[in-house]
Amino acid sequence: MLTIHAVDLLLPGGREAPVPGGAVAVLGSGIAAVGPYGEVAAAHPRARVRRWPGVLTPGLCNPYGPELLERAYHPDPREADELGTEPLTGPALTALEMTDARWGASARRGAQRMLAHGTVAVAGDFRRRAVLDAVTRAGLGREERFTEPEGRPSLDPFAGRPAAEAFLAPLGPGGAGADFAVFDVPPGGDPFAALHEHGARSCVATVLGGRLVYRRR
Repeated sequence: MLTIHAVDLLLPGGREAPVPGGAVAVLGSGIAAVGPYGEVAAAHPRARVRRWPGVLTPGLCNPYGPELLERAYHPDPREADELGTEPLTGPALTALEMTDARWGASARRGAQRMLAHGTVAVAGDFRRRAVLDAVTRAGLGREERFTEPEGRPSLDPFAGRPAAEAFLAPLGPGGAGADFAVFDVPPGGDPFAALHEHGARSCVATVLGGRLVYRRR
């Protein structure tokens, strides 16, 4: 079934200014149309419509895949009283008894947190099979990392770099696929500055391969 996502659009690589009242039509795992909502809706009158606040952008690529998924432990919610909720690194990680099964479970939770930040792909090479399996099952794409990223690893791909550098690929029919995210940032002004200010924590929806894999409740 074709689904129309109605929201202002930000399409780096084509138009740097937002497209107010825009729409992205998704059919299967691909994009059928991108443009003003009126035109897209008229061309697909029987489509299901999802309306979102903020701005829709291409999905994000997190450059810290190995650092966040196989060099950090994401506690299980049942461990929150003892370990907290933030990823553990350094001595806190060393103090844990980490088995392959525990690494895999941690990576699954980490991948879900990435999806909640609009991430659709990660960069870097993974050495732990359990972590790689978790990344693959989550549907996250994998990108090559030609240089080591600067700054502190973060679940927020906008942190520490210009917002435009976080986007994976332009959106459009016949492209790489329906991988995008929606961020609830204030309208008007410079959308790139707004995304950098509010960060990927403002994500309200992530679509990966045409599937809605995250929706803020």
